[in-house]
Amino acid sequence: MKLKKLSIICLIFILTFVTAACTITTSDTEKKQDPDALKIHFIDVGQGDSILVNLPQKFTMLIDAGNNNDGEKIVRYIKDQGIKRIDYIVGTHPHEDHIGALDVVIQTFDIGKVYMPKVSHNTKTFKDVLLAVKEKGLKVSSPKPGEIIFDKEDLKVQFLAPNAEKYEELNNYSIVTKVTYGETSFLLTGDAEDVSEKEMLEKFGTGLKANVLKLGHHGSTSSTTPEFLKAVSPEYAVISVGKDNTYGHPHKETIGRLNKKGIKIYRTDKNGTVVMSSDGQEISVWVEKEN
Repeated sequence: MKLKKLSIICLIFILTFVTAACTITTSDTEKKQDPDALKIHFIDVGQGDSILVNLPQKFTMLIDAGNNNDGEKIVRYIKDQGIKRIDYIVGTHPHEDHIGALDVVIQTFDIGKVYMPKVSHNTKTFKDVLLAVKEKGLKVSSPKPGEIIFDKEDLKVQFLAPNAEKYEELNNYSIVTKVTYGETSFLLTGDAEDVSEKEMLEKFGTGLKANVLKLGHHGSTSSTTPEFLKAVSPEYAVISVGKDNTYGHPHKETIGRLNKKGIKIYRTDKNGTVVMSSDGQEISVWVEKEN
């Protein structure tokens, strides 16, 4: 009887071990880069933005780099993906929660091209980024509205904003990037607010439609207007936001608009880092934490 009981305990232990091993294997597999897949990592940097884009055929893009104290985390995350060179860096606009650790990233990796909007800022953070660019022997390029930086086979990367020379709010200078791969597309909007959204609606219209929308300005009501949301008509929304942030982001009105349209929401304050993969036909999602 004792032998039978011991056998059952051993069997339970083995099954538990095997199940745990399978779980770990699945997570690790999700993180590996298929050379023919598009993978977009919405890195959890608290109240800030940092998006790593693995383009097919090993091209890479980094859009924003969180706050000043996020450098070590972002560099480690990128290295964990086996990346040594970043082909395109985009600093959407000069606020610290978007370009804070960009200088550290530029100092650490081999860099191809750096894009930032044509606007300056008098902060040390902004000056540190420019100094890192200069010391690396690089130059900052400012995108033209509608500029296509990559268009090969089924992959297209295009800048949709900013569309004006001057804005009152720094957020509206945000570089907005659309990544299209096969039948799938992702719209990554930085902190672009209603003014920029209106300009994009007038200029691109139905061209804004995308499967995934990274909401502007951390889900604030100053972005994601009903008209803009209708034009994009996403299946998934991603909000890069810090837990219990003092701004109250994301605003309940914005969440209400998404829920009303039945859009699946992923939030870095609740899901941690969110990774979306596309084979050109379908999008799969991996989250660090379930809600």
